[in-house]
Amino acid sequence: MLLQNLRLDIGRFLRFPPTLTLVLPFPPLPSAAASTSLHRHHRRLASNSPMTFTLSQSQHPAPPVAKKVEHAMEMFGDVRIDNYYWLRDDSRTSPEVLSYLREENEYTDSIMSGTKNFEGKLFAEIRGRIKEDDISAPLRKGRYYYYKKTLEGKEYVQYCRRLISDNQKVPSVYDTMPTGPEAPQEHIILDENIKAQNHQYYSIGAFQVSPNNKLVAYAEDTKGNEIYTVYVIDAETQTPIGEPLLGVTSYLEWAGDDALVYITMDEILRPDKVWLHVLGTEQSNDTCLYAEKDDMFSLDLHASESKRYLFVASESKNTRFNFYLDVLKPEEGLKILTPRVDGIDTTVSHRGNHFFIKRRSDQFFNSEVVVCPVDNTSSATVLLPHRESIKIQDIQLFSDHLVAYERENGLQKITVHHLPPIGESLKSLQDGQTVRFIDPIYSVYSSESEFSSSILRFSYSSLKTPPSVYDYDMKAGISVLKKIDSVLGGFDGTRYVTERKWAPALDGTLIPISIVYRKDLVKLDGSDPLLLYGYGSYEACIEPGFKSSRLSLLDRGFIYAIAHIRGGGEMGRQWYENGKLLKKNNTFTDFIASAEYLIENKFCSTEKLCIDGRSAGGLLIGAVLNMRPNLFKAAIAGVPFVDVLTTMLDPTIPLTTSEWEEWGDPRKEEFYFYMKTYSPVDNVKAQSYPHILVTAGLNDPRVMYSEPAKFVAKLRDLKTDDNILLFKCELGAGHFSKSGRFEKLQEDAFIYTFIFKALNLASLLES
Repeated sequence: MLLQNLRLDIGRFLRFPPTLTLVLPFPPLPSAAASTSLHRHHRRLASNSPMTFTLSQSQHPAPPVAKKVEHAMEMFGDVRIDNYYWLRDDSRTSPEVLSYLREENEYTDSIMSGTKNFEGKLFAEIRGRIKEDDISAPLRKGRYYYYKKTLEGKEYVQYCRRLISDNQKVPSVYDTMPTGPEAPQEHIILDENIKAQNHQYYSIGAFQVSPNNKLVAYAEDTKGNEIYTVYVIDAETQTPIGEPLLGVTSYLEWAGDDALVYITMDEILRPDKVWLHVLGTEQSNDTCLYAEKDDMFSLDLHASESKRYLFVASESKNTRFNFYLDVLKPEEGLKILTPRVDGIDTTVSHRGNHFFIKRRSDQFFNSEVVVCPVDNTSSATVLLPHRESIKIQDIQLFSDHLVAYERENGLQKITVHHLPPIGESLKSLQDGQTVRFIDPIYSVYSSESEFSSSILRFSYSSLKTPPSVYDYDMKAGISVLKKIDSVLGGFDGTRYVTERKWAPALDGTLIPISIVYRKDLVKLDGSDPLLLYGYGSYEACIEPGFKSSRLSLLDRGFIYAIAHIRGGGEMGRQWYENGKLLKKNNTFTDFIASAEYLIENKFCSTEKLCIDGRSAGGLLIGAVLNMRPNLFKAAIAGVPFVDVLTTMLDPTIPLTTSEWEEWGDPRKEEFYFYMKTYSPVDNVKAQSYPHILVTAGLNDPRVMYSEPAKFVAKLRDLKTDDNILLFKCELGAGHFSKSGRFEKLQEDAFIYTFIFKALNLASLLES
């Protein structure tokens, strides 16, 4: 039930936006992009000679010109000509295509060559904020403290644990893991740095410790294509157990101490089958527990907080139903918990002799929580009723408590409810106690906690508060800070201001905007540079969280803002419904309205406004660039989903079938012509565009590299300006770009350098 179980099934959302922090199933260590540590004082970055930039593309080497090969596509009497269809190569081996991508990368390097010195210094500054040798807040699990550890100069993490010497002691929010010579010895279970040595890309998508703490199963991806190999090792000796499981997703759970449940994908990378694997047997002999044949549905998997049951869910964008597996009786297979009913979305968990179900429908659009006996799943009692103003985003169960993660007026809430002893009847819960937070706008996420304890662990940050881990005593109502990420170099959060503004959309709807800036540097007279981020799809909430690399903008007088536009979920389920399908245009006009609001209220001017979005947020950027190119000075479109109509007409492309409920099915005339009005590739025209940076990953399974490649090629052919247009394609990565923590910071440094260059802010480059 935890947000941490959100993984690979939310489509083109995943390249998680930079303001979103994932809480992993293992005790979290801050990612490089969101982590906050610095080991030298902030320094003035000055070159030996003043930096000046000529922004006219005509004064640089000529950009690559993609050849035109006419490809006609006809539907409903409408003919579209795609001259760059040839750029799609599913094998990713075409010499001609790879040569073109390399030419684009070389051109990008050429255009940015004059700023390499600054980019290097900026990277050093960003990296300098990172406390490179660090550990995550240790999490108590059974007889051990588990945590992640980073080492100075190393790209990847180590997975570690220490024995708890006094395991009989009742856990307390004041507990700390002993260190030093008298403490139990640290044991390194897995070192990603060693595993990644022979790979250009390396990512662990799941790290699961067996219930008896003796074994570990982990899923690794060495290409960025999100196709994993699962290994099982002895936690103490690292000795491999059996043969690896090949071609699987990162959905992985233990079913007892000697069996695993995992999910595989079909030919379009749709998670479609769930399997039971007994350790020591061949993968070919594994038992298929369920196969989802409807190609609009995908499977996911998670364990109950009690660890008694595993839950397999089959879900589309509107419907979700669930099976359960008793880990004590895996031979009995899956049993139906919530049936498939169109438009009903259920998420389930377990405590004692009851299943707990978060249920959403058209009637209860912000969800309700019901409970049913394990032995009578058709009998439901409402615990938390539906409320039109408060969305129940998730719940987390403990032996004595239910924690509701909610949203009200665009902000997150944590509400704790006491439960009667296991075995007693359950009835509607009254108002619980709400956890208090210190910032006016903030981001908070659930973390794994011990089910049997009364201690809730959560992660917190804001646009000016570094990621922090708290333990909350649900009986006493006390929060104790367990770790706050260090930000080296003289960071002082009191220098920054965070606030929430509301921009009127075309229809009068007020769009929340989260803003941060350094109060001693900005003038708020329209002359300040501003970077506006947007997403607006899949009901994803872009939370106002901390990112240490962003300080390199804020400390040079930038304002950073997030437009919480419709299509996301920040204001509840209806906020999402009003920005999808035949209402998708609201997403784009909301973003434009937010930009206009910021200009009208003198946060910036058109000449100082940059915009950024990734994946489905890259679709947003592409759409608004076509609609209002003169409103922006520069734009970054990261792994952008820009060839919407062609992609959604092709069911052989990963995610297409499962996303007809998100974007619409263009095989139907109404959706075809509506989608055509905003699909960025289809709407590029002969007009002036701002400076644009587009990125892609060759191995990306979510947004094929050919989409941004075609977008760039068509822009080059039709745009009437001399502004910079750059395309950077990572040839050894996927949707998540490079995998190392410092490599990701290098990407931030490159993007920020592009922004400075596009705004011609030579003075800021030297500061």
